[in-house]
Amino acid sequence: MLGAVRGGGLTAVPLLDDHTVALGAADEILGGRARRPTRDVTIAEAPAVDARHPDVRAHRALRRAVFVDEQALFRDDPVGDLDEHDHDPRAVVLVARDAAGAVLGGVRLAPADPDASRNDLGWWAGSRLVVAPTARRRAGTRVGAALVRAACARAEAAGVLRFEADVQAANESLFRRLGWQRVRATTVAGRPHVRMRWPVGRVADLVAATKAPLGELVVGLAGSGVHLGDDGAPVPGSDVVAACDAVLPAMVERDPEWAGWCGVLVNVNDLAAMGAAPVALLDAVGARDASFAHRVLTGVRAAADAYGVPVIGGHTQLEVPASLAITALGRTTPTGPAAAGPASRRPVPAAGGRPGMAVRLTADLGGTWRPGYTGRQWDSTSTRAPADLRAMVAAIGPDAAHRPAAAKDVSMAGVVGTLGMLAEASGTGAVLDVAAVPRPVGASVADWLTCFPGFGLLTADEPGAPAPSAGPATSAVCGELTGTAGVALRWPDGEVTEAISGGVTGLGRAPRTEGNP
Repeated sequence: MLGAVRGGGLTAVPLLDDHTVALGAADEILGGRARRPTRDVTIAEAPAVDARHPDVRAHRALRRAVFVDEQALFRDDPVGDLDEHDHDPRAVVLVARDAAGAVLGGVRLAPADPDASRNDLGWWAGSRLVVAPTARRRAGTRVGAALVRAACARAEAAGVLRFEADVQAANESLFRRLGWQRVRATTVAGRPHVRMRWPVGRVADLVAATKAPLGELVVGLAGSGVHLGDDGAPVPGSDVVAACDAVLPAMVERDPEWAGWCGVLVNVNDLAAMGAAPVALLDAVGARDASFAHRVLTGVRAAADAYGVPVIGGHTQLEVPASLAITALGRTTPTGPAAAGPASRRPVPAAGGRPGMAVRLTADLGGTWRPGYTGRQWDSTSTRAPADLRAMVAAIGPDAAHRPAAAKDVSMAGVVGTLGMLAEASGTGAVLDVAAVPRPVGASVADWLTCFPGFGLLTADEPGAPAPSAGPATSAVCGELTGTAGVALRWPDGEVTEAISGGVTGLGRAPRTEGNP
């Protein structure tokens, strides 16, 4: 059996003979029907490029014995079944052994594009799955299944959002049983194959955990009109926008100074996304004692000074569990050259998007992962000069030369989830071009698209509209709004995969008002 993705695909070994009629083809491939838990199989990882590594040598020897000698799928020459993925330093081999150390099977996984000089876009392929002849009939030892599951877990750990393999058509049901989904029929090495895809649910899981409950929880409290579901709330009868965010208590307890900084950060970003300039902050702090409260407030003060926003009041309580919430006030009235126009500008809504509008991400790619929060919080702000921080939050503010039709700052739902919220409020869907998303060096695609960045602003506007002027931040068009609900990821080969199937918060589309048809 051979399946190939770019020269060699996810491959399993069936050898159904007259003495194994009690097993189906899929059971044979998986190594027998499991009647008791597998206790004697361990799976180890090795870099596929290291030909001297014992596991790599064992895997390559087994591949040759099966794919070249036994099945004659590759030529009997020194190259055999080796391909470009074996030379990719990012590729890994997983090898299964029994308790005695005997090799039972192996599998290879790597970026679908074997050129290591290009960015890894989080699109990987499984290949060269092989089960040793002696392991195909071991009762209770489903070696193939164990290797496939391990490959899926390893790919997701590497920040992969698209994981596929081409398998022979006869084994489609096998992979379906393991949770894989059919994409389409293919032909590899002159034989019919099926492209299968492992459904990576990282984005959907994040959305479900952070935003999905909101619709039911805040019914009747979420405001109304075009600003339903926005990052802040316009105060009726004024040019004031108010925003309020709380920091996770566990974060306050673990890193109080950073929590204080982030409490300010998230609020000024909320105002920035609505086109309001921050003018004042209020804080509410809970702490076990005065020394702990001092640490939280130290972070609040540092961030307030950096962003140039005064703390004008608040509340502090001691001998209580750690907590922090901050309210920020901003104004939409221009103060610079734009003041010669209308007395004030309307806040920028998340609901201003329409199908066909271009989606743009403006993000600060400086910095690194916050220690202790790798893959979850990108810290680009704590080392920025105040002038840079203030330039970013003024990107679409009241004095900006151009303001987009819709905007939302990237929050706990990450880039994809936040885009889903903007699309939901606008009554649209969205497609995000993975390769076009601005991304910092050192962050995987999955981590970057699901983390909380220091500054990330998603906007929707007519194609060709100017980019926000956001100081050191990087800005790029990386998708568009569509007429189909949900968010999809578009890959360089033109393939589109689903990230979010429908709405995010359950708040639905914001009502249309005059000036916002």
